[in-house]
Amino acid sequence: MAHLADHGKRRCRWVNGPLVVGAGPSGLAVGACLKEHGVPSVILERSNCIASLWQSRVYDRLKLHLPKQFCQLPKLPFPEDFPEYPSKNQFVDYLESYAAHFQLNKRFDETVVSAKWLVVATGENAECVVPEMEGSEEFGRQVMHTSDYRSGEAYRGRQVLVVGCGNSAMEVCLDLCHHNAFPTMVVRDARETFGRSTFELAVSLMKWLPVKLVDKVLLISSWMILGNIEKYGLRRPSLGPLELKNTQGKTPVLDIGALQKIKTGEIKVVPGIKRLLHGRAELVDGRILDVDSIILATGYHSNVHSWLQGTEFFNKDGFPRQAFPDGWKGGSGLYAVGFTRRGLSGASMDAVKIAEDIGRVWKEETRQAKRITACHRRCTSQN
Repeated sequence: MAHLADHGKRRCRWVNGPLVVGAGPSGLAVGACLKEHGVPSVILERSNCIASLWQSRVYDRLKLHLPKQFCQLPKLPFPEDFPEYPSKNQFVDYLESYAAHFQLNKRFDETVVSAKWLVVATGENAECVVPEMEGSEEFGRQVMHTSDYRSGEAYRGRQVLVVGCGNSAMEVCLDLCHHNAFPTMVVRDARETFGRSTFELAVSLMKWLPVKLVDKVLLISSWMILGNIEKYGLRRPSLGPLELKNTQGKTPVLDIGALQKIKTGEIKVVPGIKRLLHGRAELVDGRILDVDSIILATGYHSNVHSWLQGTEFFNKDGFPRQAFPDGWKGGSGLYAVGFTRRGLSGASMDAVKIAEDIGRVWKEETRQAKRITACHRRCTSQN
């Protein structure tokens, strides 16, 4: 049995069935699949609501990056009247309806001490990544993570440095443009960019073709549709986009309008930051920019090691050591869901496998318990 961090002296409650840690989409999916197998479970959540990342740590304009059919959870599709790309509020409504439909047993502001079956559903995006920057104390201006960003309304007329070049960075820059701010995006690493329709094609092709071949199709399509984006400062990686996602967790950018703003100069692109000065930023190429605010679109990371110890199931980065599709099951009743680097579809696949695995053991133990009870009753009646 894995050991969990000591959270102080608390009144412990025994529960029947598996414990699922995390009430995000992954945890809800596991709970629903277990319910379908007749296995009761308890979903523990440290915050005060389900899907806390979606409810309190994302910007207002966020929509799902893939069509809804690729993002729905097992056993219950999105409502037909939802748009192809649901908004964050619509997605939260879907998750609330999902939990209610399956009557999932959720407990908030709770942590787990021990369990026979423990499903880690805290996912890839549990904690913010906040990089250290030389001169932060001297800067004297606002520095915030995208988890605290809601809208560009408060940034009208301001020079805003957005650190990162992934989907969040692109969308925040676009939102800032729409609110008449002046965004500059700091490109720290290489990232591939596609139109939404191109990536939808990739998802379909992956059912039939190997990843490397799909990557080639994606790259050719991207060059044909978007042209050479490197001349705008957007470096392309040496690995194919899907291979990069699977090995390093870096999601390709699905462009929804930011690229055109980059081409027209409304969104400026610069290389990395060397250091911060008072109200300014010195770049690695020697340029110095006046900056009113910095928004860190630097992503998130797993927090498994902050609360779960004594297991070799997870690597130093808090991901299962076994890559997808074999990273869902550890030993001694330990499971993981939402660490596939394949989004909601990957989490759903793992949820189904976990429920089937626990369901088999649960049914066998239930049959044995009934036989023992029946035998005990017969022996008692003969005395």
